[in-house]
Amino acid sequence: MKIWGYIADSLKHGKACALVTVARAEGSTPREAGARMVVGPLSTFHGTIGGGTLEFEAIRRAAQAARTGEAAYSLQSVSLGPDLGQCCGGRAELAIEVLTPQSLKTAEFLAGREAEGTAFATVARLESSGSLNRRIVETVPDDVFKIETDPQTGARLLTERFGANLRPLYLFGAGHVGKALVLALAPLPFSVTWIDSRAEQFPGPVPANVKKVSLPEPPSLLDQAPDGAFVLALTHSHALDEEIMARALLQQRFAYCGVIGSRTKRARFQKRLKSRGLDGSLISRMVCPVGISAIKSKHPAAIAAGIAVELLERDEAGNQQAAAGKGLAQNIPIGQ
Repeated sequence: MKIWGYIADSLKHGKACALVTVARAEGSTPREAGARMVVGPLSTFHGTIGGGTLEFEAIRRAAQAARTGEAAYSLQSVSLGPDLGQCCGGRAELAIEVLTPQSLKTAEFLAGREAEGTAFATVARLESSGSLNRRIVETVPDDVFKIETDPQTGARLLTERFGANLRPLYLFGAGHVGKALVLALAPLPFSVTWIDSRAEQFPGPVPANVKKVSLPEPPSLLDQAPDGAFVLALTHSHALDEEIMARALLQQRFAYCGVIGSRTKRARFQKRLKSRGLDGSLISRMVCPVGISAIKSKHPAAIAAGIAVELLERDEAGNQQAAAGKGLAQNIPIGQ
């Protein structure tokens, strides 16, 4: 969720607002560490930390703090059962930071960084005044929120990660399902490059995470796609779908290669791809049909919903696997 642009807009009106962050989450909690929301002095809010009583109480406390109009920073530990009467049984630590119009330039700078669409991190000294002077750090940490002591100065340093690591998705086809899918993916962690040779097929406005590309030979754009991207073919032409899959599979660097269709289409594609010289191990990576099989409706919006669920599952599984591999690598002694 983009929050700095919203903070900057709030501060431009000369009123303070409060940034609420789930600093730590243990057990069963509504949201994970790093979830954020911005609360105004009149209890208006943007974003969510999971709803329910936890969020209701966080809004109350944050709005009360924002009404003082003074910069402040606090950490509050909440047990969802004893403190709030919720059945979740977990515990959350909430950071509530009041930002004043004096922080407008910083908020605008961070909003610009946030608009780039990639994760970034800031570090700030936790001052007694409560005002944080954030600066961008070069390395984006794994932790979304961490407080540690500087061994040289003894100062308490807060490091936070903002933005999201969006999964690149190269979506081919601006037909009915393609149009429905970009809407379904709008709030999800994907950066969509939407490709079609027919520029007139694209709608005018598109979600902020979507980039429209029209070119005569759509499959050629795969050469520019980053490693680990998802590739999805939803075009009007089976021949074009086949060419996209062939190019994507041969490059052997994409995390997902899917094409809309049926079991019959899959069987035909398998034969055609084999005749192109692709071996069975590569062809087996092709996903067809795409989407959740439990959804039987052929309405474009329903198909798009099923595909969105599948893509989200694949993305989360890939991220978890990458995180596990990174943790394992960090535990390998130097020289091994």
